[in-house]
Amino acid sequence: MQRTALNWRQAGIKIGFVPTMGYLHDGHISLVRRARKLVGANSKVVVSIYVNPTQFGPNEDLSRYPRDLKNDKRLCREAGVDLIFFPDDQEMYPGKPEGRYSTYVVEEQLSRGMEGASRPTHFRGVATVVAKLFNIVLPDVAVFGEKDFQQAAVIRRMVADLNFPLKIVVAPTGREPDGLAMSSRNRYLNPDERAQAVALKQTIDRARKTVGSTGVSSARLKQKLAAFIKTFPLARLDYLDVFDPDDLQPVSTAKKGSQLALAVFFGKTRLIDNGRL
Repeated sequence: MQRTALNWRQAGIKIGFVPTMGYLHDGHISLVRRARKLVGANSKVVVSIYVNPTQFGPNEDLSRYPRDLKNDKRLCREAGVDLIFFPDDQEMYPGKPEGRYSTYVVEEQLSRGMEGASRPTHFRGVATVVAKLFNIVLPDVAVFGEKDFQQAAVIRRMVADLNFPLKIVVAPTGREPDGLAMSSRNRYLNPDERAQAVALKQTIDRARKTVGSTGVSSARLKQKLAAFIKTFPLARLDYLDVFDPDDLQPVSTAKKGSQLALAVFFGKTRLIDNGRL
């Protein structure tokens, strides 16, 4: 992959890149289309498919994370992807777990709260694998989805701090007709859980109405939204935060331009979403 990318770059061919964990859906394909548009003519678009073990905690869903390479290949082919990079664990982390792989990338500021607090080792794994993928694929542009808002912020900071020579683009969240954010994990939901999973988007919409044009105390808003989520019997709130979208720091007053992010369990399935207020 790296040799191919070097040959492309030497020939003046731009590379657009969409990193994924596979089990692709329309949200991923929208990122592929965005990458193609950004790099333009005489370019290549690469999609990586790799379920990265280092971003999963010990009690998370690594072993059962959905995989369907055959369908992923079909979707990529239909979307005009030029190359799929599909490494295995020994290629990405040679010698692990025996100990011969020992280098990790850690972002220390933006990764502390929200997902970082709920999943303490998550962003170390994300930053490490994305740094490796950038060094292997050598893209000019990489496209991420806004659903993983904190992840995108961490990657942007890593790229700036470590001087990666590429542009990070964050595309809008792809949603189902009822507003649920597209996610590979949605397949875990049973019919009753799927019907109630609209709670995330409805919570964001309710927050926007509550904030209005004048703003409201973040503590009061969070209290009201947590009570709203409880009206969905199958929902269990993990976290709900209101913060500045630039530095991800909590804000005392939720106002227009603030960002809200939340994670909610439905049974064993944990879903995330976010939105600008």
